[in-house]
Amino acid sequence: MADKLTVLLVDDHALVRKGFRRILEDDRGIFVVGEASEGEEAVRLALELKPNVVVMDCALPGINGIDATRRIRAKMPDAMVLMLSMHSEDTLVRQALEAGARGYILKNAMELDLVSAVKRVAEGHLVLDPQLAKPAALKGERDSGLTARELEVLRHIVAGKSNKEIAAELGLSANTVGVHRANIMDTLGIHKTAELVVYAIRNGLVTLT
Repeated sequence: MADKLTVLLVDDHALVRKGFRRILEDDRGIFVVGEASEGEEAVRLALELKPNVVVMDCALPGINGIDATRRIRAKMPDAMVLMLSMHSEDTLVRQALEAGARGYILKNAMELDLVSAVKRVAEGHLVLDPQLAKPAALKGERDSGLTARELEVLRHIVAGKSNKEIAAELGLSANTVGVHRANIMDTLGIHKTAELVVYAIRNGLVTLT
């Protein structure tokens, strides 16, 4: 099991957990180390089992998946959480990302590839459901007003990198990256990183890799 990707499944429906467990463990590289049916239990098991990825239902009895994610990330900053939800509202997506989730996919998506999503989140990628990532068809939104360098910095921000990491990647100082980040947010009229990530993907300013 040492070389397998470990997963904690969190969903209040036993049949859903059973189905997801079967899907995930059909892949020989994944092992489900535990299951939780509500938020408090999810937090406890995450801290106890330390899985590589927590697959978290958004709607849970007690504390919801977003609050559970926030608590897990407060104790385990490197924890990777993949949020599952029936809802695609921007507000929920932003709240999930602000809480520290590294993915948000829709449970009812016909093309849901849970194995791929789990693996990509484990690798540090940001994973958003394709239905959430479609650029908004609003006039002028693609003309962001950002410079080529700002778009480059934005791509790294969406990938979840810190100013220091971006600076090392681009050969800049962390202060310069901080200025770019501030300029990007000022230009777009956005003040939170999670909102910036959602906006950038929805409006085609960056593409997920």
